[in-house]
Amino acid sequence: MKMKKILSLLISAVMAMSVLTSCGKDSNDSSNLDSSNISNSIDSSNNSILDSSIIDISDIGDSIDSDSNSNSNSKNSSKDIDSSESVDSKESTDSTDSNNNSSNSSNTSSGANTKSNTNTSTNANANSNSKNTNNNTNSNTGTNNNSNTSNNNSGSNSNSNTGNSNNNNTNTNTNNKGMRNMTTAQIVDEMGIGINLGNTFESCGSWINNSSVTNYEIGWGSPKITQTLIKGYANAGFGVLRIPVAWSNMMGNNYTINKDYMARVKQVCDWAIDSGMYVIVNVHWDSGWWEEFPTNKTECMKKYTRIWEQVSAAFKDYGDYVMFESLNEEGGWDSVWNRYSGSTNGKATSYGLLNEINQKFVDIVRGSGGNNSKRHLLIAGYVTDISLTCDKLFVMPKDSQKRCAVSVHYYTPSTFCILEKDESWGKARYDWGTQSDINELKKYMNLMKTNFVDKGIPVIIGEYGCPIKNKDPESVRLFLTSVCREAYSRGMCPVLWDTTNTFYNRNTYKMIDSQLEKAFKNIAK
Repeated sequence: MKMKKILSLLISAVMAMSVLTSCGKDSNDSSNLDSSNISNSIDSSNNSILDSSIIDISDIGDSIDSDSNSNSNSKNSSKDIDSSESVDSKESTDSTDSNNNSSNSSNTSSGANTKSNTNTSTNANANSNSKNTNNNTNSNTGTNNNSNTSNNNSGSNSNSNTGNSNNNNTNTNTNNKGMRNMTTAQIVDEMGIGINLGNTFESCGSWINNSSVTNYEIGWGSPKITQTLIKGYANAGFGVLRIPVAWSNMMGNNYTINKDYMARVKQVCDWAIDSGMYVIVNVHWDSGWWEEFPTNKTECMKKYTRIWEQVSAAFKDYGDYVMFESLNEEGGWDSVWNRYSGSTNGKATSYGLLNEINQKFVDIVRGSGGNNSKRHLLIAGYVTDISLTCDKLFVMPKDSQKRCAVSVHYYTPSTFCILEKDESWGKARYDWGTQSDINELKKYMNLMKTNFVDKGIPVIIGEYGCPIKNKDPESVRLFLTSVCREAYSRGMCPVLWDTTNTFYNRNTYKMIDSQLEKAFKNIAK
């Protein structure tokens, strides 16, 4: 009997070695792995980010941030920096302008690829999503209740993920730790350079079927967002993803945010965080209810308060990789003070209203519990215009934590950055890059540095960009890299305004202009 047992054990050992050898040969082939078994193999009481069993095998070939759980500039480790920067090439980009939306409010980026100063609501991209790139056929649409017990992770992350996930909803949130002992300036520095997820969750309009979140998500031409798409931003070298949101979409009574809408935004935030990026969440143009603040202040402030109470509650356990932004460009009212009139009548009143809103924002977030008591916050400048934000009437809100940065946008000159064709107020420029253009850019960047950075207030250029239609490709590349470089070199974080397939291809998950990508990476290396 002993001999039979010994022989049986030897045979079993040989068979086991054979199986292991076979598995080793195929370990790089994700098609041989059942993703459901991967997630089931995780010990929720010891969910270490170093355990390779929780890694999505399909992502191994990507440029992964292998040190995303470190406090030391983890955002830069997956950039694959190419030192051969070439900004002056005449080579044209292959990108096409697939977004013909125009802004339906004056001086806003309410979801348009081309920012417009005219009231032109065209909604050209209605139902234009003919190709849905979400290939997550085996995804789990249930609730993600990962324990996330990695060091210093104070977030419970029991997020209801209503969309598809490329890793079977195995959300490790490796960067979603607690609030580290870092200043806002250090956080902004770690962000590096960023990009906007434009024309997606801020899309709005009465013509969009409000029966599902997806209808809004793809309403202005974007494909449905996937984890692979988000990871592509990180692979391209971006350290922060700004997610504009129209929270009024599908909103219920008493300004109650739709639970599915909130869950979907949180899911995309999780994907960005898992990719090693910071996230900026705001309340965007949102169908223009901001315009009613001067005439219906009580009701507008109630809505604003309700929105931020709910957003704060939803993200209160998230770490400092999530930043809130008070609003977009709507903090200024021409009905109160016409900045183009040359008069100062109503100017102090308009500034005072914005200052009050920004202070309300800080007070709401700070009093909402959890990590929000120390969350880093982004304060919108006056219509996010640099000159107007540097006016003495603009006042940063009081914050006991001193964890606030200021946000401005850069679309100067508007004839190049906004116009694709001539309008009554200006003639569209085809190119950019004269010495006068460069000097103007430096003047505005120096203005922000002097008035804010040098005084200890970090600066995020929340949007900058230009159309690609009817523009010289070399000038587009020169403008974008010049703004990025001038801002970054002065300690500011520039965040590119991008919409579907303008600069980043949401179907291939790569930057369209490889020279632009290399130039960006060299700036932030």
